Amino acid sequence: MKARLFPALLLLGGVALLAQTAAKPPAKAPVKTPAAPPPPVVHSSDIGFTYTLPADWEIGDTKPTLPMVQQQVASVAAAEDVKKGIACVQVVLTARHGNPPTVVTVVALPLSCFGQPMAAKDLPGFASGALEGLKGALDFSNPEYKSYSLGTHSMWIERDLGTVRDHPEVKYTVEAVCSLLQKGAVCWMAMAADHAGLQTFEHGAATLDDDASTLLVPAATFKTTAQ
Repeated sequence: MKARLFPALLLLGGVALLAQTAAKPPAKAPVKTPAAPPPPVVHSSDIGFTYTLPADWEIGDTKPTLPMVQQQVASVAAAEDVKKGIACVQVVLTARHGNPPTVVTVVALPLSCFGQPMAAKDLPGFASGALEGLKGALDFSNPEYKSYSLGTHSMWIERDLGTVRDHPEVKYTVEAVCSLLQKGAVCWMAMAADHAGLQTFEHGAATLDDDASTLLVPAATFKTTAQ
């Protein structure tokens, strides 16, 4: 069941990413006296994790559009268990920074709603499904896959180079990082417009259940250098 659930389920995360990627006209910065940067903002979920981003990242609101997207995705799902999973998914966070923007989306699937067990062997399918929703707009190449541990938790990460189909000169580094918690599954997804955006995504501080805070993606996870 999970093999067919994950691509449909995490399509919602891909939609959330794409919805936030439109470039904005540069704003005129007001003249200000230099001040110390505000502290990073910690975002939390009741399934048992936190994730930290800088305070100057713009937070999006998917609540008005999520029910409509869920209905659209569910309408093409034949199996009832898939429809149930789609109804359970939570878009915990969407955030963007820069122009063109780097966009981060965090999607969770609470077990209390889903009602089915998951195991570490499901993580590769979960990560691949997390990126499925982007394949209508991006051509993927140079995929890389890694597994690692954060404290007591197994992590799976997929990284691809995404080229905008209608504008091949526009490229993103696309990543999905997934793990299983005591209360559910979670995927962090990024469409990084530049190296700085990717570093911010990977170096965001994360806590999983009762483990100590750590970088979401350790620096040595990939030997290759992202764009």
